[in-house]
Amino acid sequence: MNEITESLAELGQGALTAKAAEPETGRDGHTHETVCLNCGTALVGSHCHACGQAAHVHRSLGAFFHDLLHGVFHFEGKIWRTLPLLAWRPGRLTREYIDGRRASYVSPIALFLFSVFLMFAAFHALESHEGAEAPAVRSGNFQQAIAASEKELAALRADRQTLKDRKADTEAIDRRIDSRQQEIEALKDTRSAIAENLPDRQSYSDFHQIDKAIRKFKKNPELAAYKLQTYAYKYSWALIPISVPFLWLLFPFSRRFHLYDHTVFVTYSLCFMTMLVILGMVLDAIGATGLLSVLFFLPPIHMYRQLRGAYGVGRFGAFWRTVLLGWFASTALVLFFVMIMAQISL
Repeated sequence: MNEITESLAELGQGALTAKAAEPETGRDGHTHETVCLNCGTALVGSHCHACGQAAHVHRSLGAFFHDLLHGVFHFEGKIWRTLPLLAWRPGRLTREYIDGRRASYVSPIALFLFSVFLMFAAFHALESHEGAEAPAVRSGNFQQAIAASEKELAALRADRQTLKDRKADTEAIDRRIDSRQQEIEALKDTRSAIAENLPDRQSYSDFHQIDKAIRKFKKNPELAAYKLQTYAYKYSWALIPISVPFLWLLFPFSRRFHLYDHTVFVTYSLCFMTMLVILGMVLDAIGATGLLSVLFFLPPIHMYRQLRGAYGVGRFGAFWRTVLLGWFASTALVLFFVMIMAQISL
């Protein structure tokens, strides 16, 4: 069982244990008050009209786990109303949230943070660890070859000494010893040439920071890969401010649409793309690689439908904006990648 499954199992087990260990305050694990426990105002509904606190507060661990599941995963309705619209009618979801009809949907930033967390959790759960040590093994090939040759050389010298003690001919074994010594020297020279020239002189791009990051990858692949994942997760939110100016270029100087509209659009769009990546990882893990090619055509279709629904543009207007938006999205990803590589190179 992977770490995510174990964590969810432990969470569920904790909720059941808490329910069994503590008596219920109410059937739903909450108290039922007549006045607000925060400000003392008489209650007339599910929330205090003076301070906004919920009328019923939980006082059991079972209710605490219930609130945790509801707060994080929105099991009680919002997520199931949001995801179908995000997948099939993203423009309607974007427009309704912008216009203020928000109670039924998960907010774009909450959904984005959760989808990013889910993507990296799925990556760690599904990644193969079989080749994790391959870079280290390849980097140590020269050292292993040198060690093996030196061990063989020591054995040859011992055999030569035995022949010499017996006053036998050592000419043949001398040639083998000389050959092995030359081989060891050649291996050492090659290793030194790679160590001295490749990291310092080879150029991989026009950006110094990217070159520096790539050298770190070659020097310690495992550490660099860990840093890449950590920084990508930590700064994933930066994709939003990076992308918003590009979307603004599709509606320059528009009085109908503002930066807030574009931010909601971008955030919901990133949520869909992130979940598409998760789906791709799952399909690859179960061997359904034939369906991966289908996923390639979904992003432009989703962009087109979201543009039409969110901004109310016609088919032609949505089409040419989709083309530009695809190019803008690629540019934003490149900028994000450069930012992450710059962090790794520090």
